[in-house]
Parts: sequence; structure tokens; C-alpha cells
Amino acid sequence: MSKLTDVPKRILIGRALRSDRLGETLLPKRIALPVFASDPLSSVAYAPGEVLLVLSIAGVSAYHFSPWIALAVVVLMFTVVASYRQNVHAYPSGGGDYEVATTNLGPKAGLTVASALLVDYVLTVAVSISSGVENLGSAIPFVVENKVLVAVTIIVLLTVMNLRGVRESGKLFAIPTYVFVTGVFLMIAWGAFRGLVLDDTLKAPTADFEIQAEHQGLAGFALVFLLLRAFSSGCAALTGVEAISNGVPAFRKPKSRNAANTLALMGLLAVTMFCGIIGLAMASDVRMAENPAKDLVHDGAPVGDGYVQDPVISQVAAAVFGDGTFLFVVLAAATALVLFLAANTAYNGFPLLGSILAQDRYLPRQLHTRGDRLAFSNGIVVLAGAATLLVVIYGADSTRLIQLYIVGVFVSFTLSQTGMVRHWNRHLRTENDLAKRRHMKRSRAINAFGAFFTGLVLVVVLVTKFTHGAWVALLGMVIFYATMTAIRRHYDRVTEEISAPEEPTDDVVRPSRVHSIVLVSKLHRPTLRALSYAKLMRSDTLEALSVNVDPEETRALKEEWDRRAIDVPLKVLDSPYREITRPIIEYVKNLRHESPREAVSVIIPEYVVGHWYEHLLHNQSALRLKGRLLFTPGVMVTSVPYQLESSEAAKKRARRRQEWSAPGAVRRGPVEKRSPKEPTAKK
Repeated sequence: MSKLTDVPKRILIGRALRSDRLGETLLPKRIALPVFASDPLSSVAYAPGEVLLVLSIAGVSAYHFSPWIALAVVVLMFTVVASYRQNVHAYPSGGGDYEVATTNLGPKAGLTVASALLVDYVLTVAVSISSGVENLGSAIPFVVENKVLVAVTIIVLLTVMNLRGVRESGKLFAIPTYVFVTGVFLMIAWGAFRGLVLDDTLKAPTADFEIQAEHQGLAGFALVFLLLRAFSSGCAALTGVEAISNGVPAFRKPKSRNAANTLALMGLLAVTMFCGIIGLAMASDVRMAENPAKDLVHDGAPVGDGYVQDPVISQVAAAVFGDGTFLFVVLAAATALVLFLAANTAYNGFPLLGSILAQDRYLPRQLHTRGDRLAFSNGIVVLAGAATLLVVIYGADSTRLIQLYIVGVFVSFTLSQTGMVRHWNRHLRTENDLAKRRHMKRSRAINAFGAFFTGLVLVVVLVTKFTHGAWVALLGMVIFYATMTAIRRHYDRVTEEISAPEEPTDDVVRPSRVHSIVLVSKLHRPTLRALSYAKLMRSDTLEALSVNVDPEETRALKEEWDRRAIDVPLKVLDSPYREITRPIIEYVKNLRHESPREAVSVIIPEYVVGHWYEHLLHNQSALRLKGRLLFTPGVMVTSVPYQLESSEAAKKRARRRQEWSAPGAVRRGPVEKRSPKEPTAKK
């Protein structure tokens, strides 16, 4: 089976890498930026639209609040970036928010942060892919008609790309990310030049539309609640900021400094693009609505169900570059592609966090091991499976999925920054150097403000989004928390149970006797080899055991046994219901009951075949029997293999493949070794 799957595996993910080549997979800053920051950079493609969608509930008159909401998002972004720069210097091991919270606030807080981040990473993939499919679907009807299928296909492709390794996937993602960033900055610069210098009038495709307000004349608490909800939607621009603090080990040395610089550059780029798009949207009179079919009015009538509402960035690009122009098409293509690739932030964060949690025994240990390409392959596959499930359940609808978003990330923001405050308090109690104390106090102030601000935003997000779907994210966090707690409890119980005691116990006391049983179905070569092996073990008692399923076959076995004069007694168990496993299990349990200090050794002859399909034809009874005997204390199970010709043929085929050379690989035959003193002939 391994030979059958090895070739396609090598084609998909490449050849395996040695463990000592892990250093070659570390990332320079130019590759780390698109790998770890593609999510917050790409969120400017939908975060401005989410702000305008919420404000449209009160009509177009509420749009004049959008610059102030953008300003609040910018302040929050700079606060979070400044806070996380402290994190990457203080905790460069890659634990990120989880390590900070666990170390300073305790295991429960750490597990809460881990649960929030795992949920957020899964949602990052689902939201990014769904949003990218919707952007692509505005140009390709097939994508709109098959949203779920296309989204799942893209998740599979991203999974394969990440299984090839972080560095290799980073190179693939770098070009579209930089094209997108360059395109957005070019759009902002050209739009500003046209509006401020040339005094052109920018006009979005929806500039002539009117918005039918769902709630007109909002004031007081209702207006404040609407603005807070718009602000919480705009905070989607901050998702993925924490991924850099979790991915510090993937950076080249000096790791902390490179990670901190990448974090600062990411924050500067993200807020500039976010504010630029909001500003151009206001200047070009972009119109958005949560229910465009009935709330958008053109020429006095609703646009209807056939209308497709383009994202804000597409409408702004049409106003600045012109609809259908070369730059418009390039930016639209780069936007759709970078939204797909934004999921790569989660593909790097989730497996790394899963590995750390597995090392701490909160997740299965398989998530801690690296795959053939030195990536955490099992974590990548788990993330892909969870995201696929969400995409299928929500029909790849980004509007529905985004309501679940950002709850988890602000839980981790708040607890992490609170933990950093305690971190600095702890160090200030022992530090006497005045310069270092000033630095620590400044860092503590940054983290304290970050904890307060992100905590306030968390409350806003929970209040404004709970009934719109945020409760699903909270439920996911609870499920993750309970599952990881149960896994840790299981591992702790197993560790305690199997730990070697200081005093002698029954485990180190030799059994009084060993009763060996050779299972026999027919008298053939595998049986004879198993009997020879059992005799070599020199057990106190040795017997052969067979189950009477077919009386004719049993009688023939006894006659052959007597004819060959085999010096091992043969015992036959009756099985009126033609079962094989149960009579043997009951017989072994009776032996253990009669002599509890006596060990029972069950020896099973098995065939070894060379083709994967032959496994379906052999050894099924042996597998079931071994599975049952594992739960019987005091019983040891030994398999005695007998290699059939097909297995030997498989070895020969593998040897021939290893020695075979492709045509042209060896041009002049093998090179003979010369003696060091032998002169070389002159031409």
C-alpha cells in the first residue's frame, strides 16, 4: 500500500526533507510578510464594505460616520501592533498568545486563548475562501452557480501547497500579495491625484443609486449601537495580526527583531490601504446595502434579485481606473487571488499552535510531528477538514460567516495583553537597572492600554454580533476547551498509570509459569514455523489450539497431526455457532482465572503478502483476535510471519527499481576507480 501511494504523494508534495534541513525552511522578511500577514492585508478587500453595509441600515446619511469609524480602527490597529511587538521580543518561542496567557494568567486562561485562536484560524480559512469565491464569481458565472464546490476545491489546493512546506508555499504566495498591495496603493495615489490635483469627479458604478433605509432617523442609543456594530465589523481588518507572534520560530535570525519589523510593516500597510479605500469610497459615492435586492433603488425602483452587488474595492477601482480597463482587471484578479491566499495565515498559525498544544498534551500527539516536508502536516489536514465543514454548512456565504468572525481573535488579544502586563510587573519586582526599568514601564503602559482597548472592543463585538452568529464562535470555543481539557486529563491519567514506581510491583515480578498457545487452523508451513518458534521459547506449558468450525476439516487436522507425530498436544475447542474468536478468548480468560500469576503467550502464524489487495484476503481473523486479546490482562500476543512468494517478488521489484537508471543517466558506463599513483593518459 505504501508503494502504491508513494508516487502520487511525491508528485503532490515533493520529496521528503531530512530533519537537519529545517534551517533551510526559515523565512526572510520579504517572504514572511505575505506568509503571515496576507490575512490582515487582504481584509481591506472586505472590511470597508462591512462598515458601509452596517451604516446603510440608517441610509446614506450615516455614511459620513465612516471616516471616524476608520480612524477608530486605525487607532486599534496601531495599539495592537505596538502591543504585539512587545510579545515577540518577550516570548520568541512561537507560543504567542497561548504562551503569554499560560505563563502569566494560568493554564485555564492559556487554554481559553488557544480555543479562541483555533476557532479564529478555522474561520479565517472559511471567510477568506468564501469572500474570494464571491469576488471571482462576479466575473465568472460558473463560480457563482457552484460556490461550495469551488470553495472546497480551493481549500484542497491550498492544503496541498502548504503540505509542500512553509518556504515553498510562501514563494508562491508572495507575488500575488505584492501585486495586490502595489495595485491598491497605485489606486489610492491615482485617485487622490485625480481628485485633488486634476479636480476630476470620481463616480462609482452605484453612485446614482439610492439606499432605502431600514431604520430612518436613528438617534440616541440606537445610533450609538449602529456605530458600534459598524466599528466591530470594521475590526475584521485586524484578524491575523497575532499570527506573526505565533510564527516567530519560522523567521530567520535575529528572529524577534525580524518578526517585530514585519509586524510594524504589516500594520502600516494595512491601515493605509483601509483608510485609502474608505476615503475613495466616500469620494466616489459608493452605495452598499445588506439587502441590495430591495434596499438599493435605481430610477425609482429596487434593483431586484438579479442585481449582483460588487465589493467596495471593485467599485472604487472602477471609479479610479475605469470599469474594464487593464489596471482594473489586474487589481480585481489580484484581489480575488489574495483573498484565497489570505487563508495561508491560518495554514501557518493553526498547525504551529496545534504542535505546541500537542506538546503540552492538550491535543493528540500526532499534531506535534513534522511531515515529509518539515511542515506540521497533520495540523494542516485538520484545519482543512474543519474549514471545509464550515464552508459546506454555510454555503460559502461570507456575509453569514463573517458574523462568526473576530470574536476569537479579540478574546486572545485581551487575555494576551493582560498577561503581558503581569509579565512586566513580575520583572519590575526584581529589576534594579534604571534604564531597563524605564523600558519595562513603557512596555507595560503599551500593553495595559492594549488590554483595555481590545477588552472594550471585545465587549462591543459580543454585544453587537451575538445574535447575528457570534454565539456559534463562542460555542466552538467551548467545544475546543472541553475537548482539550479531556485530552489533557486522559494523557495525565495514562502518564500516572504507566510511570515506573520506586518500589517493586507486580509488573516487575516474574510470572510463576508461562503457558504458550499456538493457534492452528491447518497443518502447513506457517504452522510448523510457529511451533518451532514456540519450542524455542521453552515455556512451562506448550499446546496447540484449534477451533472446531467444520468437523471434516477438524478430523483431517487431527489425523495429520497424529500421522506426523508432532510432540505438541493439540486441543480442539467446540464452536456450535461457528465462531473463532470468542472460544479462544474464553479459553484464555479461563486459564488466567485459574492461575492469575501465570502468563499466557498466544502465538499466531500469519502470512506476509506483497500486494496491497492481497491483504484483504488474509489475516482478518488474526487481526480481530489480536484486537480482542489486547484487552485481556496478563496475555502476550506474538505474530510469527511467513513470507509468501508475492512478498519476495515485491522485494525483488523494489531492488530492480533502485538499481535502474533512466536512459541517458549513465553516458559512458561506470567510472573505474584509479590508483592514486596511476598516471593519467594524455590526450
